[in-house]
Amino acid sequence: MYNYFLPFIYLSPFFFHHPISASNLHKIKQLTSEFLPEPTSSDDPPPPTEYFEVTRPIELPKTKPYSYHVLHHDFGYTYGQPPVLASYTPPSDCPFHSFSKIVLEWNATCKGRQFDRIFGVWLGGAELLRSCTAEPRATGIVWSVHKDITRYHSLLLSPQTLAVYLGNLVDKTYTGVYHVDITIYFYPYVKSLSNDDGSKSKFGGSAFGGGVPADLVLPISRNLPLNDGLWFEIKNSTDEGLKEFKVPQNAYRAVLEVYVSFHERDEFWYTNPPDEYLIANNLSGVPGGGSFREVVVTLDGKVVGAVWPFTVIYTGGVNPLLWRPITGIGSFDLPSYDIEVTPLLGTLLDGKSHSVGFSVTNALNVWFIDANLHLWLDGKSSKTEGGLVHLVDKPLAVSLVSDFEGLNGCFWTGAKRSILSTGWVRSSFGNITTSFAQDFVYNNSMVMGKNGNEQIVNQLILFNDSVNANLPSPFVDETHRKFSLYLDTDELDQDDDTYLSVSNVTLGFDENKSRSSAFWIFEELSHKCAGWPGYYGCQREFGC
Repeated sequence: MYNYFLPFIYLSPFFFHHPISASNLHKIKQLTSEFLPEPTSSDDPPPPTEYFEVTRPIELPKTKPYSYHVLHHDFGYTYGQPPVLASYTPPSDCPFHSFSKIVLEWNATCKGRQFDRIFGVWLGGAELLRSCTAEPRATGIVWSVHKDITRYHSLLLSPQTLAVYLGNLVDKTYTGVYHVDITIYFYPYVKSLSNDDGSKSKFGGSAFGGGVPADLVLPISRNLPLNDGLWFEIKNSTDEGLKEFKVPQNAYRAVLEVYVSFHERDEFWYTNPPDEYLIANNLSGVPGGGSFREVVVTLDGKVVGAVWPFTVIYTGGVNPLLWRPITGIGSFDLPSYDIEVTPLLGTLLDGKSHSVGFSVTNALNVWFIDANLHLWLDGKSSKTEGGLVHLVDKPLAVSLVSDFEGLNGCFWTGAKRSILSTGWVRSSFGNITTSFAQDFVYNNSMVMGKNGNEQIVNQLILFNDSVNANLPSPFVDETHRKFSLYLDTDELDQDDDTYLSVSNVTLGFDENKSRSSAFWIFEELSHKCAGWPGYYGCQREFGC
């Protein structure tokens, strides 16, 4: 079980006045990036600040890994430019060829003034990491991200193109250049209780045996060359990102891993008021569409899954000083979301092209979405076969209750959805029927007060899914997620024509996973809790 809980409080004075708190989050972010004070020169400047995200550490074997440096690059003016490319070749001098763990390390430094920047790392078109940069200081910052990429094992066994897109702008005001190194660590295989998956048995060595990486990872992303990231850009509720692909005819399991991030007018989608409120108050410059968003995933036009994403707040979000030096949950390693598509695999084994589509309900500009299709292949058969038993996509049910007068009011948004699919695949492992179920519940309460200068958002997302397969003893894989957010932003007028910006943020990420099969039982019972109050306040000419 992963459980992260982070509350923050921030107070900062400004010489400006901005009505409507939903819009303030965008404006305060820009103001604080522009007016954060630069320290005066010193003969003995302080060392760079190390930034970090509170997260569950990667369980590593007690062996020395092989280190493989893949990329060094200085990201200056890279916005609208092609991704930085590097040739990846499996290390020929690695002393071992079986790995218990493979870890990607991102190391970066920056100095000066700069916005937070979203970036992605792809190998052979498959995304390995979605992340956000830390916002630098004049004295410099350093940070590292460690990502377990063992599930991409098959990609790392053959030559590939590594692509990194980090769109950065550098000018007289925004001077920060991101100096980046990427290293991959290969840990030799060590037999242990945690990876003893019963592989000596027929089903233990299969995709349902536990911990067996896919034999093939297909990128569901845009193709190079590009002057942007490889992700699809979803700019409104009618946009759809589409990618065609072909599945090898001996596949017997398929899992779609989806990467999601939200930006610009939808960076703070959970604070967006309903359109009726904006129209009634003649507010044309405030992001709307209400507070509910859903990523819908289709296969050949049929809805096969959805993602109700965790509310990642980037290092410049709400107020950048909230995230120094501890950044928000998921900001350095945005979560990906798995959708089991094995029940529909029988419809993909015809050797023809098929398509995956992505759209976002109520989307404003812009969402970045792509995916990786993980496929397990039957080494004892050149062709498997299967069929879809049923696919049930219960319509999305959304309810909205509004009670407002002028700029003050209350809004409650609720939503529910369920998706269920069942299908069978016949391979050398037998005839296996797999079911995949998703259940979602969403609640968002929003209060606007003080003529729109105060906003309180309290949001909860329950996002549960399960995979069941009829092995000799049933295979069950369940994930229960609870994403919570509390956000209180306020503006307090001061006597000297300034105002005090007050932000109170609490993020909660709770994930419980359990897996069982005929050969093993695995349940994540570890409990991680990180929570502390932060109080920031000072008086300077342009805030702090």
